Amino acid sequence: MTDLLLSQEQKNVPIEGLAKDIAFALIIQVSGLSLTYLLQVFLAQWMGRAEYGIYEFVISCSLLLAIPAGLGLPHTVLRLIPEYRVKQDWQHLHGVMRGSWLLTVLASLGLIPIATGGIFTVNHFHPFIYATPLLFGMGLVLLQALVSLQQEIARAMNDIPLAFVPSQIVFPLLVLGSGFLLLQRHEALTSLPTIEIATFMFFVVVGVQFGLLWRKFNREFVQYTPVYAYREWLGIALVLLIQQASSGLLSQTDTVMIGSLIGPESAGIYNAAVKTSLWTSFVLQIVNMVAAPMFTTLYAQGDMSGLQKVVSCVTRWIFYPTIAIAFCLMTFTQPILSLFGSGFVAADLSLKVLVLGQLVNALCGSVGYLMIMTGHQNQSFRVIVCSALLNLVLNAILIPFFGIVGAAIATSLSMIVWNVWLSILVVKYIGVRPSIFYSLFEQHSQSD
Repeated sequence: MTDLLLSQEQKNVPIEGLAKDIAFALIIQVSGLSLTYLLQVFLAQWMGRAEYGIYEFVISCSLLLAIPAGLGLPHTVLRLIPEYRVKQDWQHLHGVMRGSWLLTVLASLGLIPIATGGIFTVNHFHPFIYATPLLFGMGLVLLQALVSLQQEIARAMNDIPLAFVPSQIVFPLLVLGSGFLLLQRHEALTSLPTIEIATFMFFVVVGVQFGLLWRKFNREFVQYTPVYAYREWLGIALVLLIQQASSGLLSQTDTVMIGSLIGPESAGIYNAAVKTSLWTSFVLQIVNMVAAPMFTTLYAQGDMSGLQKVVSCVTRWIFYPTIAIAFCLMTFTQPILSLFGSGFVAADLSLKVLVLGQLVNALCGSVGYLMIMTGHQNQSFRVIVCSALLNLVLNAILIPFFGIVGAAIATSLSMIVWNVWLSILVVKYIGVRPSIFYSLFEQHSQSD
C-alpha cells in the first residue's frame, strides 16, 4: 500500500490535495492559535502583569533550553522521513524514528542537571527573582523537546491533526481549565502553581501523542530491522541545531532580555504584543505545516518545475490573508491589547513594529523550510547565525534606551535581514523563486 501511494505521488504535483490539506490545517491552526491567545489573555488577567511576566519568562527559557535538548533532530526527521519514503529505505526510516526519540531523552536528561546547577550557582552569588520559578520549570525542557520532535515526526508522516492538535488545542484547554479551577479554590493565581500545571499538562500531551504516533507508525509501515545511522543524522542535526538555536534566540531573546534588564512586569506587557503579532504570520505557519514535506519529496524526485509550481501557489495563498490580518492588527492595536488588561495598552507601538517584521517574514514565504528541506542547511547556516547575533546585539543596545519598543525594533530588523537574505539564497542554490512578486507576475502571465 505504501509503495502504491508513493508511485501515485510521483506522477503529478498534487496542488488540489495540498489545498485541501492546508484548508484542514487552517482549521486546526486558527483553533489552536485562538485557544493559545485566549489562554494568554486569561492568565494575564488572573495573575497580573508581574506574575504573568515571571511565568512567560520561564516558558521562554524552557523553550530555549529545549532547543539544545532536541539536538536539531526535529527538523532532521522532518527532512529525512519523506526522503526515506521516496527512496523506500524502510530500515533507516525505522531507525531514525526510534533513534531520534532516544537521543532527545538522553540529551534532555543530561542538560537539565547542568542548567539546574547553573541556576543555583548564579542565585548563590547574585540572588534573582526568577531562580525558584526556573527550577520549578526544569521539567518543561524535556517535555517541550519531545513535543517538538513528535510534532515533526507526525508532520513528516503527513498527519497534521496528530502533529498539532495535542500541543495547540489540547494543551491550552487543559491549562485553561486547570487554572480556572485553581483560581476558584485559592482566589489568586501565581507563577509557581501555573508552571506546575503547565508541566503536568505537557506530560499528558507527550504521553498521548507518543502512543498515537507509534500506533500509526506500526499500522502504516511493515516492521523492518532498524538501521541507526547516528553519525550521518547528527552531522545533519548539528547544523540544524545551531540554526534552530539561532531561530529560538531570534524569537525569545527580546522577552528574556526585557525580563532581565527591565523586570517581569515589562516582560509581561511586551509578551502580549509578541503573542498578538504572531497572528500576522499564522497563514505562513499553516502552509509550512503541510507543504514542508512536499518540498523534500519534489526535490528528491528532481521535479524542479513542480517545486516552483508549489512554491508559487503557496506564496499567493499566504499573501492576501496576511495583508488583511496585518491591516486589522495595525488599525485596532489598542482595543486588542486591552483584552489583556488596561496596563497592556502600553505595548501599542511595540505591537505595530512587531507586526511589520512579521509581515516581511510572511511575505518572503517558506524560504527557511525550502533551504532545510532540500538539503541546503549549510548554505543558510551563516544567515541564521548572523541574524541571531544581530538580534542579540540590537536588543542589548536598544532596550536600555527605548525599553520594550527598542526590543520590538531589534527583533523586527533582525527578522527582515533573515528573510531577505534567505530569499536570495533560495534563488541561488535551489533555482526556485519564492518572491510574491514573481508569483503574482507568473499568475498574470499565465492568465494572459
